[in-house]
Amino acid sequence: MAVGKEILTKIRSVQNTQKITKAMQMVSTSKMRKTQERMRLARPYAEKVRLVMGHLAQTHEHHGIKLLQERKEIRRVGFILITSDKGLCGGLNANVLKKFFAQVQEYQERDVEVEVVCFGSKGLAACQRVGLNVIASATNLGDVPKMEVLLGVLAEVFQRYEDQELDIIHLVHSRFINTMKQEPLSEVLLPLSEKELVETNDDKYSWDYHYEPSPIAVLEYLVRRYLESVVYEAVSENMAAEQAARMVAMKAATDNAGNAIKELRLIYNKSRQAAITTELSEIVAGAAAV
Repeated sequence: MAVGKEILTKIRSVQNTQKITKAMQMVSTSKMRKTQERMRLARPYAEKVRLVMGHLAQTHEHHGIKLLQERKEIRRVGFILITSDKGLCGGLNANVLKKFFAQVQEYQERDVEVEVVCFGSKGLAACQRVGLNVIASATNLGDVPKMEVLLGVLAEVFQRYEDQELDIIHLVHSRFINTMKQEPLSEVLLPLSEKELVETNDDKYSWDYHYEPSPIAVLEYLVRRYLESVVYEAVSENMAAEQAARMVAMKAATDNAGNAIKELRLIYNKSRQAAITTELSEIVAGAAAV
């Protein structure tokens, strides 16, 4: 029964793995609900900031704010790449990196320099492997994104845009659609589009306020807060997508482990039955010989 003992060892090993994947699935389910709620709560703040910012931008067209200036020629492009810090989440990171590297290749074929800011260790490791210029990064973000961690990195990339060292900035991350579906998304963060600067209030221009110290100073402050809130929301959405993808991947792993255990038990029973049959045949043959 040496073969049977080996099969039993394999069954116990798979059962232990199944317990781990089941626990990870339950943990991801719990975390996913929290990240979804955090993602939902981040949207009203960004929308309200965008509303006031759009009103100020329309009423003060000659504001001269560098973050709102559009470049005529793109010579250097910046990417804000958001990935997870951990794996075991299916093809989530692979899909984001595939979209990211496709865009990078398009710019490089046009002889445009590329600089990258990374949130998450998976994206940072991928950029370092191919030798991309990573100007700033933040890893080990945890389960709750902390704004103070993001601000230091974002200040660097925004300053480079103001100094005209970057002509356009892309934001690449995973978009959470539902529990079963997450897709990579790439959007232009800077310069801001006309749609974002247009006020969507039904009674636009029917209200106004007195701003201190000045409308331009308030607008410049709001632009930074809006951009930071967009990145924060993207990080929160990427975390929700990560937990959803990990929950689905761990459920699939748990189911596969169950199927493997069934197949191993069937093989074990067959080998055990064959061993018993052989022993019975030997006993009967020995009795007949006597």
